[in-house]
Amino acid sequence: MTITTAVPIDWKSRWRPTPASMARLLVGLTIFGFGEGLLIESHLGSTPWTVLSQGIAKKADIGVDLATFFVGIGVLLCWYFVSERPGLGTVCNAIVIPVSLHFTLQGLPTPHHLWVRSLFMMGGVITIAFGCGLYISAHLGPGPRDGLMTGLHTRTRIPIAKVRLVLEATVLVVGVIMGGVVGIGTVCFAVFVGPLVARFLTLFGWQTK
Repeated sequence: MTITTAVPIDWKSRWRPTPASMARLLVGLTIFGFGEGLLIESHLGSTPWTVLSQGIAKKADIGVDLATFFVGIGVLLCWYFVSERPGLGTVCNAIVIPVSLHFTLQGLPTPHHLWVRSLFMMGGVITIAFGCGLYISAHLGPGPRDGLMTGLHTRTRIPIAKVRLVLEATVLVVGVIMGGVVGIGTVCFAVFVGPLVARFLTLFGWQTK
């Protein structure tokens, strides 16, 4: 069976950023990491991918950080089937987000009141979606998970919001089955992040339909 590639001809430009696109990439990834920190500090549930990493860590008796690394490698291997290719953004994703997350967790106070934790949760979901839309729109290559999302959208022409929703829901179910921990924040993220990312991508000039 012949597979028609969906990779843009100028994919090499992902390694030749302009100052504006590089700034958009780094700011977007930093905001993304900040949003992850907000969601984690809410203690109301993590993202579905983190739930999956927790489940894998339990089954394999390894740390969540190592499990997250393996998940990322596995997702990157899936790019072959959706004709995605890495770029500078893919590399920066693996570096900037953890650094931003580290400083966010170090600087944020741990909320104790439920209403403050709820604000952290919703703020985290919105901020992650905003950062995701911003750094993807820099056209320097998405991160492993977002590349799978955009690749599936390009291959299937299914609206990106639906693609994201199906991915997050699938990962969440698998993570729960494997023993990952979920909360209301996990559910909110899985339900709302797709439409929010699609809205922000449109705002930043990415064609999503």
